[in-house]
Amino acid sequence: MTTAPPTPGFFAPGSFVRHPHRPDWGLGQVQSVIGKRITVNFEGAGKVVIMSDHVALEPDDGEPAL
Repeated sequence: MTTAPPTPGFFAPGSFVRHPHRPDWGLGQVQSVIGKRITVNFEGAGKVVIMSDHVALEPDDGEPAL
């Protein structure tokens, strides 16, 4: 059985992301997605609610950069 690729801009809880305009927030992990509201726990900013129609979060693999 094959799985479909994720929909662009869709992040499931547990996904790692970065905010494109706030690199100082560091790595974030998606906590919940309700409609256009994505709650993310960022290393440097804590829990933040992001509106997906205003900010295009960037996916990250969660691994430290080399």
